[in-house]
Amino acid sequence: MKRVFVTGANGLLGTNLLHLLIKNGYYVKGLVRDKSRYKGTHSCNLQLVEGDLFGDFTTMLKDVDYVVHIAAITSQNMLYYSDYQKVNINATVQLFHAAVRCKVKRFVFVSSANTMGYGSYDKPGNESISIREPFNFSFYAQSKKEAEEYLLSHKHLMETIIVNPTFMLGAFDTKPSSGKIILYGWNKYAIFFPPGGKNFVHVEDVAGGIIKCLETGKIRENYILANENLSYKDFFRKLNTIANQNPVMIKIPRLILLGMGMCGELLRFARIKTNLSLVNMKILCINNYYSNEKSVTELGVKYRTVESAITDTLNYFKKIKTV
Repeated sequence: MKRVFVTGANGLLGTNLLHLLIKNGYYVKGLVRDKSRYKGTHSCNLQLVEGDLFGDFTTMLKDVDYVVHIAAITSQNMLYYSDYQKVNINATVQLFHAAVRCKVKRFVFVSSANTMGYGSYDKPGNESISIREPFNFSFYAQSKKEAEEYLLSHKHLMETIIVNPTFMLGAFDTKPSSGKIILYGWNKYAIFFPPGGKNFVHVEDVAGGIIKCLETGKIRENYILANENLSYKDFFRKLNTIANQNPVMIKIPRLILLGMGMCGELLRFARIKTNLSLVNMKILCINNYYSNEKSVTELGVKYRTVESAITDTLNYFKKIKTV
């Protein structure tokens, strides 16, 4: 039985990945800060290990075949690049070299699609396009890109694959994280939406893509795990249909968003944490679209609809009484 070590095991992607790995016959060690916060299914083939990303991995990685590194600082309100650097880069480097010392066969790093250049609806971004503005000014995207570059520059030490998911939705978003967009539009009289768009993907399909990388993925490659490119307006229309609601839809002008971003910059200058920033507001104004052609062709990933992702997210929120 193949053994996999997974960081960030109690998050949205981590929990779904654990479930699918166990279903596919793997033995899984999942790194969590607190076992009581894990809300997924337990199994005799699952061992939850309490710890952080700066501990001694020697014991944890003993007899492990694969490492999937998910854990990261994803919050958009941090003030300095160093806030992301410690976890997203330094901890990744430390874990990678621990895996090398423990003779782990393959290291899969979960990055972000935003380290790749996005495109338009007709010509979406892919793995061959370099990071584009405004993401090259995003501390989060920069930190993920730097970690990718380090791993690929040391690819001779161990089989390494990088996956780049887009915006994930699905069950077990306990925090919630990306599912906040569902809560934002759920049961509202009016929905204010930005002028841009992004790519949405079911989290279970991302988990499936990661397992494909463990089994058949080409080493030293990036794979964008993505599905449907939608404007925010079209996304909320799908949510409205599924939720059987009919709110007033109001588009937020780009200038207003940029003005809010400038206000955020003033708050950040005063060292006040906020999600408002000029970079974050610019991101809401672009069509952040990607192609999944490589993951479909080379990995054989099959993607389900965004409607399915929205439905599964809503059903989970109802189950845990978030909505």
